Amino acid sequence: MSLLLVFWLTNCTNTAPQQAGSDTAAAVDGGQSSVQDNDSQKDIVKVAVGSKDHTTLVTAVKAAELVDVLSNAGPFTVFAPTNAAFEKLPAGTVEGLLKPDKKDALADILQYHVAVAVFKPEMFTDGQVLSMANGGNVTMGVKDGKITVNGANIIATVPASNGIIHVIDNVLLPK
Repeated sequence: MSLLLVFWLTNCTNTAPQQAGSDTAAAVDGGQSSVQDNDSQKDIVKVAVGSKDHTTLVTAVKAAELVDVLSNAGPFTVFAPTNAAFEKLPAGTVEGLLKPDKKDALADILQYHVAVAVFKPEMFTDGQVLSMANGGNVTMGVKDGKITVNGANIIATVPASNGIIHVIDNVLLPK
């Protein structure tokens, strides 16, 4: 079901003409990410773009062509690795994944960080399994007030207009 929803979201674009004077209409050829709206709460992509700690993640989302998907209405829960989390990967891993011929592998990894639902911190239980957008599963850990996802620590939580972002200290890799 979640893969079907992601497929549908991936193929949705707004082709309605832009209305004069509207700062929220999508450009004729643009997807949801092309909507200009400076008044509403920021979506997941706009929050990430505004974070100095997520420049690597933003670069990866752009390279995998997932910007429009994550700008759609959602709802999404995104486990967002910091730049420091990406730096923990073996040397050359990120650079290799950003190459055009690795786009599918990169998209798979990024979709492993996304659940098609909103999971607030108080909703997590120890051992809870979440289905991710790539078809894989992650396991939540809750102990002594600390929450982990596949062992990665959730170090911050940020609401967005189309879901919630949990900042994590490691990159999640599908099995």
